[in-house]
Amino acid sequence: MPAWRTLDGRPPRVIAHRGASGYLPEHTLPGYALAAQQGADVLEPDLLPSRDGVLYARHDYGLARSTDVASRPAFASRARERDGTRDWWITDFDAAELDTLRAIQPFAQRDHAHDGRHALPRFAAVLELAARLGAEQGRVLPVYPELKHPQRCRARGLDPVALLAAELQTRGLAGPQAPVWLQCFDHGVLREAGERLGNPCYALVETLPAQADARGARLRALATWARGIAPDKRLLWDARGRDRGLVDAAHAVGLEVHAWTFRDDLGYAPFADVRAELRAAFALGVDALFCDFPDTAVAARAAHAWR
Repeated sequence: MPAWRTLDGRPPRVIAHRGASGYLPEHTLPGYALAAQQGADVLEPDLLPSRDGVLYARHDYGLARSTDVASRPAFASRARERDGTRDWWITDFDAAELDTLRAIQPFAQRDHAHDGRHALPRFAAVLELAARLGAEQGRVLPVYPELKHPQRCRARGLDPVALLAAELQTRGLAGPQAPVWLQCFDHGVLREAGERLGNPCYALVETLPAQADARGARLRALATWARGIAPDKRLLWDARGRDRGLVDAAHAVGLEVHAWTFRDDLGYAPFADVRAELRAAFALGVDALFCDFPDTAVAARAAHAWR
């Protein structure tokens, strides 16, 4: 059995990206439950607030892509135009109104049999579900929320850091040992949340300097306050699938690497399929992987361990 090249030498963790979102509409309680049943190690909800300050598990500031809001006549007048697109902003809805909406599958090629069947979960419900599933399965099931559009929310008078702090502190889930990890593309907001709460922080990154010295300096700066980075997987390898050295560079300064997003049904080039892509990530020593199809990643990890 090969030794894993992760920072701690343990098998990489499979993060259920928006739940088992390859099978069920993203960010639903049944989707998170399915991910746990499939063996995912971590549940990942994106977070956005309602108009009255309740955090919901939603990826988009607009509701049209992943809910049935467009089919609700009562909400027709709430539609807004932005950049030529008609949508409904989550911060225009109170929690009681959001509770009436139902999730839909946003990817055309995926199963739509569950469209309109599942509610939009509040973050509190996700935390409660993770605790219950972890107890039933005899393990800790961390929750890994991403703060979405924090500055846009603040412009509407809603502070996601304050709302997150209230939720976690009330439940005793603040602190470095709590099974709640934080992520955000806005590193200033993420650092603010980490300093306020003490929970582990992972800096989402879409770009990094190509030059090794500049990239190293950037990673060293992040290592002063973050536990790890969460990079776009395309930063791991070049267009031919060759290692760019990011994982080794991050590990050298003590940063974990959580790469996103691995999907069975799209986006695995330059590899032949997602299993080959997962094997490549394992070989590099990636510490965790965001996956839409958790069962595929769990099976690939098991197969890799016995190579």
